[in-house]
Amino acid sequence: MSNVQNLKLQGNVKTLLPGSTIGILGGGQLGRMMALAGTAMGYKFITLDPTLDAPCGQVTPQIEAAYSNEEAARKLALASDVITYEFENVDAGVAALLEKESYVPQGSSLLYTTQHRLREKRAIEAAGVPVAPYREIADLANLCQAAEELGLPCVLKTATGGYDGKGQAVIRSAEELPAAYCELSVSGRELVLEKYISFQAEISVIAARSPRGEVKSFPVSENVHVNGVLHLSIVPARVEESIQRKARQLAEKLAESLNMAGLLAVEMFVTKDGGLYVNEVAPRPHNSGHYTMEACATSQFEQHIRAICNLPLGDTTLLSPVVMVNVLGQHLDEVVKRAGVPDDALNEFGIVPKLHLYGKNESKTGRKMGHINLLCKDVQHALDWVEQTYIWRQG
Repeated sequence: MSNVQNLKLQGNVKTLLPGSTIGILGGGQLGRMMALAGTAMGYKFITLDPTLDAPCGQVTPQIEAAYSNEEAARKLALASDVITYEFENVDAGVAALLEKESYVPQGSSLLYTTQHRLREKRAIEAAGVPVAPYREIADLANLCQAAEELGLPCVLKTATGGYDGKGQAVIRSAEELPAAYCELSVSGRELVLEKYISFQAEISVIAARSPRGEVKSFPVSENVHVNGVLHLSIVPARVEESIQRKARQLAEKLAESLNMAGLLAVEMFVTKDGGLYVNEVAPRPHNSGHYTMEACATSQFEQHIRAICNLPLGDTTLLSPVVMVNVLGQHLDEVVKRAGVPDDALNEFGIVPKLHLYGKNESKTGRKMGHINLLCKDVQHALDWVEQTYIWRQG
């Protein structure tokens, strides 16, 4: 280890103090924001990513190599006191290797679980947390039978590799089943069919757990998606306080059941009768938690650093109402132009915009290039500003 003097042992649990080096598997924007938060706390960083000049690599040293490259992974381990990952599609075999040869408090088992929808759903159910009814799909005949059992509409998803609305299809009639199966079962991919949940809101909770067993959750975020990609996160969420309390309890229960370290993002549906179903989980910082960067006493990124280093977890109090709006490739140019222009509407409603750009080299339609946190007195004012600003009418 590179900074053994900064490591304290508590039984079999390690505490990494400021001055230690944190290795990050993945060099995207989540790693970048993690490194920026941790650098302010006194930590050093190094990242492994196959893309030259990756967003995280712009602010930390970078090992440029494939995630499956074991030699590069060992190089990362030698340079790091603790290793974390910024997205769950990191090679699980490499994560397991690193777990044996270095310190990875998140472990590889949770990564293995959350990389596969069926394993993920079974783990959630084992924790006593409800998920939407589902069926494992082996072939087209099996799909037709499952659709009859669950009822239409339903959602067919790939068991692996899906994100931002990719790898899934909403099926509204029996005639659509064969085409959906053919499209998603390419190369023998495993599939899962889920009952379509009629919901009043989509929400998420970011929960943190440290190796010492301390658990804290952030306020509930209400999320709005467009074309399968997160568009807005609204905090406080516009759902009943009792539902928000239950959502935080479920997220914390999951974090404890999974015996995890770091962050767990838990996405849920709120049904019209106030029920909650977990849709997906992610063992890392999450897009729907970006609002915490200015709106909470502790950001999700600082909290993740605190959790994996086994520091006391930070205060998660909400300091201001906030709306987070994503900046996609088609929005970027106009957002940058307007950054230098006074905006009377923002001033009139007392909205304070905080722009975060990720440093990605190529801007594409639908690609996440940044986000803006709109600190406000009333979330409706911020929502009105987003609606009235033609930037986000471009898709």
